[in-house]
Amino acid sequence: MPLITVCIPCYNRAPVLPALLDTVLGQAFDDYDVLLREDGSPERDAIRAVVEDYQRRHPGRIRYIENERNLGYDGNLRALIASATGDYCLFMGNDDLMCEGTLAHVADVIGRHPGLGVLVRSYAAFNGTPDNIDQTFRYFPDERTYAPGADAVAVAFRRSVVIPGMVLHRADALAAATDRFDGILLYQLYLVGRIAAHRPVVFTPQVLTLYRNGGVPDFGNAEAERGKFVPKEHTPESSLHFMQGMVDIARHVEQVEGIPVHRRIVTDIANYAYPILSIQADKPLAVFVRYSIGLARMGFWRSPLFPLYFLSLLVLGTRRSEALIRWIKGRLGHTPRLGEARTRNERN
Repeated sequence: MPLITVCIPCYNRAPVLPALLDTVLGQAFDDYDVLLREDGSPERDAIRAVVEDYQRRHPGRIRYIENERNLGYDGNLRALIASATGDYCLFMGNDDLMCEGTLAHVADVIGRHPGLGVLVRSYAAFNGTPDNIDQTFRYFPDERTYAPGADAVAVAFRRSVVIPGMVLHRADALAAATDRFDGILLYQLYLVGRIAAHRPVVFTPQVLTLYRNGGVPDFGNAEAERGKFVPKEHTPESSLHFMQGMVDIARHVEQVEGIPVHRRIVTDIANYAYPILSIQADKPLAVFVRYSIGLARMGFWRSPLFPLYFLSLLVLGTRRSEALIRWIKGRLGHTPRLGEARTRNERN
């Protein structure tokens, strides 16, 4: 059995799948396999054709499964984990890219941290082509380790929303499997919360993946997602449902694991709430204000940074606000640590 299974949930986006597979299969590392699960999209035939071509060129490396019905994002992630064979699952969006040396670096981190539960990657976002980097998301300037427990859960939770490059211990993910949160699009957060309560978490400063900006959301087709998300759109209602899901998962992890993480996670989300607010900032003022009030009612108002982001978007607008954030991150070399004290479980 391999050390790592690269898990790729597939729904549409067949034209960009070859670019992803090229970056995965070009890795100078052997102890891995690739698993793709296609979730009943209109582009199934095109996706199958791409995968079969790569299977011919890379025999024995790639497995491909077509779901009998559309499971949705959360259900497809759960099915991928159930079908994987590696000790660890590394997830990739089907339109993203893997950086050179990623698998070897992940294997090195696993080898240096026995019992690792979650590896939180750094990643960069690009526009159009991978040489056109928009932003880099690096949470710490150096490698950080958190012992299992509340600190590990609270710090890893929000930073695991973006899927490409996330690494989870497969056996623990299988043991925690549930359909309770299907239709929220955040199954990986639930798994991170459950696994980090019992296994160490490592943050790596090395950029492992490239996230493709500008993708059109395809959520809302599966039964669990209908009425909550609208395909091809980011509606205020779907954004509120998504954020309420984060809060509900945090509360559930606190209850199941018996560790105080819910309020810490809500505060952490609020401290970095700019993208949550900005996604709806182009809507009419009344819509944006109602949306912001909806977020505040989830508890995000407790952070003084939340109203500052709101006012920045109203006064400066999205373009100038984002330019300011990029400048700050560029000067620091990593994402600012806002409202986070160094915890007793954090180690360099």
